[in-house]
Amino acid sequence: MNANHLRIYHGPNEDAAVLGIAQGSAPREKVTVPLTDVMPLLADAVRSQRTWLRDFENDEITISMDLYEVLLAYQHFRRPSA
Repeated sequence: MNANHLRIYHGPNEDAAVLGIAQGSAPREKVTVPLTDVMPLLADAVRSQRTWLRDFENDEITISMDLYEVLLAYQHFRRPSA
């Protein structure tokens, strides 16, 4: 009788390379990636209302001061006019 063996599928290896994770390396708590790699994925996830985003809604991120200032200005000027 043949025993069934199950494996966990982690996706294609090229996805790990795109996100800056070397094959065979131990998982890291933090990784640095360009915003241009993350932004389209997050925008699509928000547009698609992916529930997994809620898992990370309390996570903190580190951004540069100039990006923070631009985001504050954008937040201020996108408010509806009274």
